[in-house]
Amino acid sequence: MSHAAISQSISIVHPISLSHGKNAEVWDTTGKRYIDFVGGIGVLNLGHCHPGVVEAIREQATKLTHYAFNAVPHAPYLQLMERLSAFIPVGYPVSGMLTNSGAEAAENALKIVRGATGRTVVIAFDGAFHGRTLATLNLNGKVAPYKQKVGVLPGPVYHLPYPSADNGVTCAEALKAMDRLFSVEIDVSDVACFIIEPVQGEGGFLALDIEFAQALRRFCDANHILLIADEIQSGFGRTGQRFAFSRLGIEPDLILLGKSIAGGVPLGAVVGRKPLLDNLPKGGLGGTYSGNPIACAGALATLDAMTDAHLKTWGSQQEEAITRRYHAWRTQGVCAYLGRMTGVGAMRGIELVNADGTPASKQLTQLLELARDAGLLLMPSGKSRHIIRLLAPLTIEPAVLEEGLDILEACLRQLA
Repeated sequence: MSHAAISQSISIVHPISLSHGKNAEVWDTTGKRYIDFVGGIGVLNLGHCHPGVVEAIREQATKLTHYAFNAVPHAPYLQLMERLSAFIPVGYPVSGMLTNSGAEAAENALKIVRGATGRTVVIAFDGAFHGRTLATLNLNGKVAPYKQKVGVLPGPVYHLPYPSADNGVTCAEALKAMDRLFSVEIDVSDVACFIIEPVQGEGGFLALDIEFAQALRRFCDANHILLIADEIQSGFGRTGQRFAFSRLGIEPDLILLGKSIAGGVPLGAVVGRKPLLDNLPKGGLGGTYSGNPIACAGALATLDAMTDAHLKTWGSQQEEAITRRYHAWRTQGVCAYLGRMTGVGAMRGIELVNADGTPASKQLTQLLELARDAGLLLMPSGKSRHIIRLLAPLTIEPAVLEEGLDILEACLRQLA
């Protein structure tokens, strides 16, 4: 199939063309089957074509395919926001708005914090990824390829080291860098918000240090700064809980949602403390497609499936299988390049490194091709593109998960 009509600035990881999928399996247009450990980059926590989601979409499509909520409200939007506000595990009243994507949720969050604080400075973190729109590019803690050749970005934005046991940056080091930032670079009274991923996605599935998260929450409270948690990839059960911030023992002021929110239909949201969401003038928030009825129907079906019991069971089963196999590979020495396992719950990464500890980016590229040829789709991550991120649907059948891990093991053994 020719890609001549598609922008060559879009990077394609796997040069195949998919035809259809079911749960954790997909088939390309030649009929070849693959086990999917990419999941649409974290969109398909409930798998491909989840029956409840498909039926909800089908039923809604016979009733109302679209209406702009800010022109005339519709029931699916109202129902979803009520359900979503109850689903967010915080102790304060939740309000929010629906968007078309996670990046759009981040853009609106920036407007919200400016309106609420009268400040413009944003603090983000090294390795962060918050989207590809112009404003979110500046939040990303990585230049190539996202910031190259796009010129001056909206700001001001500053970056701090991201503290995690998975990257070796300690809480003390991050706090020291923060102290320097406010001593040398910027007045703390100019800062509107911090934005942080409880588990970095693009950055390599790095789990945020709990001590730092709690220190950051105290710092924000003491200095009247808002805290935004980007749960676009880590949310909706990826770590075995509804959202990854719960393991940190904190409550963010705003939460960014997307990816697995609607079972594969484009949707996002920014939710949080009601006074923040209400502070802009009428018309300051909204959008033509934001909260499309079909997308809302998919999200309502997703919430039906994501009970706490289901999330705990799915997350623990996948985590157990991945960690068991990883430790076996380490014990057996199946691959000279096998480094650390990153992340928490079912949100796991596997690092490939050289003998001197440097990133084995070449070997990861080789692994992607070997696995694809063997019928397994994998996704890279990390600053040096050297960490495999495992994003199989939470609903994957145990036998299919083991089959995929078997393929991964066989491919690891072949790396040279």
